[in-house]
Amino acid sequence: MKTTNIKLAPWQNPKQKPYIEIENISKNYDGVPVLNNITLTIYENELFSLLGPSGCGKSALLRILSGLAKPSSGKVYINGTNVTELPPYKRPVNMMFSSCALFPHMNVEQNVAFGLKQEKINNKQLKKRLEETLQLVRMEKFAGHKPHQLSEVQKQRVAFARTLIKRPKLVLLDEPLETLEEQLREETQFEFINIQKKVGITFIMVTHDQEKAMTMSTRMGVMEDGKLRQIGTPNEVYEYPNSRYVADFIGTSNLFDSVVIENAPDHVVLYSDDIKGELYVNSSSPAPHGAHVTIAVRPEKIMMLPEMVNIEHNWAKGVVEEIAYLGDISIYSVRLDSGKIVRAQLPNLVRMVENPITWGDEVYLYWREETGVILYT
Repeated sequence: MKTTNIKLAPWQNPKQKPYIEIENISKNYDGVPVLNNITLTIYENELFSLLGPSGCGKSALLRILSGLAKPSSGKVYINGTNVTELPPYKRPVNMMFSSCALFPHMNVEQNVAFGLKQEKINNKQLKKRLEETLQLVRMEKFAGHKPHQLSEVQKQRVAFARTLIKRPKLVLLDEPLETLEEQLREETQFEFINIQKKVGITFIMVTHDQEKAMTMSTRMGVMEDGKLRQIGTPNEVYEYPNSRYVADFIGTSNLFDSVVIENAPDHVVLYSDDIKGELYVNSSSPAPHGAHVTIAVRPEKIMMLPEMVNIEHNWAKGVVEEIAYLGDISIYSVRLDSGKIVRAQLPNLVRMVENPITWGDEVYLYWREETGVILYT
């Protein structure tokens, strides 16, 4: 019998050793807790994102990893070595800030080579490393340019090259594309991904931009008030949020307050005042009878029709209050009889001047049993 070898991701393989280990890290500033008992493992060559709103503690954790700040308690290991007490210059780590912080009086070549020159590396090796790094970020033609002669994207590339030239084992990115316009940010983030794959360095990125984290990350950690609320691949976090906070923070979710009325081995039936009816969710997770939970349904999972169809569960009637036309999709805000607003996202598959459903129309919303997610917190 032929067997198929399934390649596990590093975080799925119990034999794989983590490259970064963060053990029970807490941090207080003037008695105010900023990080609360953070434990996290990150694997070699990952591009891991710390995602959360301003003030959630993600930058504080990055500073502890870099050595710019010390934890109030806990330990940090890099490749099995305890680096908790080591200063930044003794760690195999380099950090890139959103501001780029290029020296205005130096040209591109001098900016990129600055770190290596401080280490007094020999000229032959310096020249070779400089050529390789400038080619990697496609800036070799601009080696003699000063920062004021560069576009914002080019400045980002130079800052990135300066980070990579020392060949660190770990690169920390603090909102690296924050200063770029949306279109340029989108183009540049794919460049970062491709370069990261080529050089094989572990990246940890801090951002509040959900789209950037979803696009660039192998895995991501969603933070709130100094705590990690969920860790997973972008797909896992988006499709299977573990709390109302994550469901609401990552993308958009319709949240229905519900009560469990039936719990079978493969599904749960609930009643929700929001739709004045029953919800049916395919789930093997135990849900105690009478438990108050939340059902999350993403807008793109919801179907919308102008008339009722024969369906028992997971439907609601409402009136279209708003329509946002975004070209490839349209987002409808529908007010249910209960007063709750539900958002449905529909693809515009056919070219048309007017939508068949418009403001003030009565509509029926439906979603499949496997699309709802039960949230207990």
